[in-house]
Formats: sequence, C-alpha cells, structure tokens
Amino acid sequence: MLNKKLVLWAAIFIIGLIIVFSAAFVVTETEQVIITRFGKPIGDPITTPGINFKWPILDQANFFEKRFLEWDGDPNQVPTKDKRFIWVNTYARWRITDPLLFFQRLRDERGAQSRLDDILDGEVRDAIANHELVELVRTSNRKPQVDEELTGVDETDLLSEIKTGREMITREILAAGAERVKGLGIELLDLRFKRINYVQEVREKVYDRMIAERKRIADKYRSEGEGEASKILGQKERELKNITSEAFKTSEEIRGKADAEVTKIYASAYNRSADSREFYKFLKTMETYESTFDQEDWLILTSESDFYRYLKRQSGR
Repeated sequence: MLNKKLVLWAAIFIIGLIIVFSAAFVVTETEQVIITRFGKPIGDPITTPGINFKWPILDQANFFEKRFLEWDGDPNQVPTKDKRFIWVNTYARWRITDPLLFFQRLRDERGAQSRLDDILDGEVRDAIANHELVELVRTSNRKPQVDEELTGVDETDLLSEIKTGREMITREILAAGAERVKGLGIELLDLRFKRINYVQEVREKVYDRMIAERKRIADKYRSEGEGEASKILGQKERELKNITSEAFKTSEEIRGKADAEVTKIYASAYNRSADSREFYKFLKTMETYESTFDQEDWLILTSESDFYRYLKRQSGR
C-alpha cells in the first residue's frame, strides 16, 4: 500500500515538473516573444528579458530576434537608363520593431525575407532604370589625383560629371523601401550595392573601350612629350649655332690679328736689307711649293721659271 502511494506521489511530482517546465520560458536580451493560443496572438509582446509563464499545451511562445537581421538579394540583370545591361547584387539590414504586427503580417523571418525580396528587388530595378551607369559607379565629382607637373595633362575633362551618385541612389532606394515596409512591423536600416558589373555579353566590349581610352590618353601624353622634346632640341640647336658662330668669329679675329702681325714682321724684315728681302722671297716661294704640290704630283719647269730658280740654286751648291 505504501509503495503505491509513493509511486502515485512520484507520478504527480513528475507531471507537475513537466507542467511547470512547459509553462515557464526564458526571454534573453536578444529576443522578444509573442504568446499565441491556438495560433492566435494573446496579450502584449514580451520584450524584457527574464522568466515568464504561459498556459501549458494551450499556449505557444513565438520567439523573434531583437538584433539586426540580414537581407541578401540575388544578383539580377538590370538595364540602366543609358541602355547598358549590368549585373547588380545588393544587401540590406533590417530589424523587427513590432513583433505582434510582424507575426500577424509575416509570421516568421522566412516570410519577411520573401517579402523583402519583392520590395527591395523592385525598388533596385526602378532606381537603376532611372539612372545612367556612371551615376551608379561613382559617388562624387572629386578631381582625380594627377600630378600635372609630371604628366602635363589635366584629366579632369576625361571624367563625366554626375548629378546623383551611388550613395544618393542607395539612400533613395532605402527611403522607398522603408516606406513600403512600415505596415509589416519591421524597420529597414540600410541598403548597399555589393557588386555592379557588366553582363558577359558586353564585358569584352567595355574592356576594349577602356583599353582604347587609356591608349588615347597615352598617345596624348606621348605627343605632348614629343613636342616638348622637339622644343628642347630646337633650343639646343640655336644655342649651339650661337656658340659656334661666336667661336668662329673669335677665331677669325685672332687669325686676322695673327696674319696682320706676321705681315708686319715680314714687311719689317723685308725692309731691313737685301738678304732679308731675299730670304723673304725664298720663304714665300717654299710656302707656295708646299701649298701647290703633294707627293704624287709631277712638275715640268723651264730653267727660267721662278719656281726653278731656287731649285737650280740649291742644286748648284
């Protein structure tokens, strides 16, 4: 009889523990809870951490995140305003601000992700279709960091000016998406482009155009460099000619002074005596011989010629 009572009390205790544990639940700092009874929400959302209780079996605790959640969109092929097809991959961050409304409209995170796919993908497509490609890849009209003293070329004219920019476009998409999710119990926090790229069909053409553009800039640099080189070479030639002409002028002046001095000496020697005059004639004749003949020349002279006179005199000795 005693054993039967113990078994009964043990069973009652175990059942009581099961009821208590099934009725109690713990809410952490990162969670918020909606209590439902037969699938319908009852009471207010539980957003503060601690131990809470519900009717066992009848009630169910539905837990939702308080922390920021991630939405990662699928890459899509989208045409821009200037008719360029690009692949666009985006991501966003969101959170549950009203768990009761969230549960009523979306039930769980899977339903929220599906709804965000529809809303954000549509807004991204609309925004890209309303802007040109350059607006999507650039954020500002900042000037490129180019050292004009080294290159001699101002590249600011090579970049198209943008009016909106990628940052403002993402803000527009975020604002439009946030307006559409207001009635879903969630808040859209941020949206960014993860990647923007051309589709495979036009990527090679874009690369070819980029190569041609860089070649055009390189040719511009090269032509300006060649022009500067020609300018330097021309200046060098002018300076060289000036130096050469000045040197020639100076050498001719020196030579003229030397010839005048020689002539003066010759004249002075010629006027001193007959021997001096004879020596002068002999010296000038020898100079004439040297400037007139070379080793391979043949000369036929008469015995009465002036050239032969000194040769005859030398042979007579």
